[in-house]
Amino acid sequence: MIDFSHITKSYPNGDIVLDDVNFSVSPGEFVIITGKSGAGKTTLGRLLIRDLLPTKGKIVIDGEDLNQIKPKYIPIIRRKVGFVFQDYKIIPDKTIGENITIALEIGGYNRKKIQEKITELLKMVGIPGKEYLFPGQLSGGEVQRAAIARAIACEPAILFADEPTGNLDKDTSIEIFNLLKKINDDGTTVILATHDVTLIGLNPDRNIHLEKGKIVSDVDGLPAGKEGKPPSTPVIASLVPEPKQPARPAGGSHTTNRKIKSK
Repeated sequence: MIDFSHITKSYPNGDIVLDDVNFSVSPGEFVIITGKSGAGKTTLGRLLIRDLLPTKGKIVIDGEDLNQIKPKYIPIIRRKVGFVFQDYKIIPDKTIGENITIALEIGGYNRKKIQEKITELLKMVGIPGKEYLFPGQLSGGEVQRAAIARAIACEPAILFADEPTGNLDKDTSIEIFNLLKKINDDGTTVILATHDVTLIGLNPDRNIHLEKGKIVSDVDGLPAGKEGKPPSTPVIASLVPEPKQPARPAGGSHTTNRKIKSK
């Protein structure tokens, strides 16, 4: 369980990045956090790995109050939360395998089993056999897959993906989204922060929308026909153009049968 309770994050210059934010995430959920650049999405992720501390409020992960954790225990918390960055944060002069090895060694993984684990991870994320290549030899989508492999290497309970499709084309973005869904289906709690309109409506279980550091909507829904629950309203409809209605014929009546689009 993740719980953000009355979280405010401000800076000495007066900027308020998050303003009294409240939400909880249950184990196994897939949550999309949407909002324009600067809405506070990345700050939520940095608070989750205790890269930042809130100005006010409390963040709890599995019963642990992050505000109260001593610095020497922060690495333990970060083993619970994998982090995927928009700009990858892959070390350019090390191979993909070496990048993942570093994460495994920091996590205390058995060194004799590291190569086997790397092979398994790269197969899972769809780039098998790429462990001896350098990041510059891969496409942007492949590098992001490698970054995801590194983030889940130590099998964290939670994965926070910060704008993982921000530098990718539409088709590759959908592939990355489907990979995150697969990871979620395997039991990992996934939080995806994005302003990528391509990903909106791809059937997230839950969608939280931020504007200027505030939660303006928190929609929890299932696709139509699943457990009988109707689809919920798209969270950022303001970013998706409304379909144009057919013109009404002159002098006649016009009726339309509108279908509700499933999430």
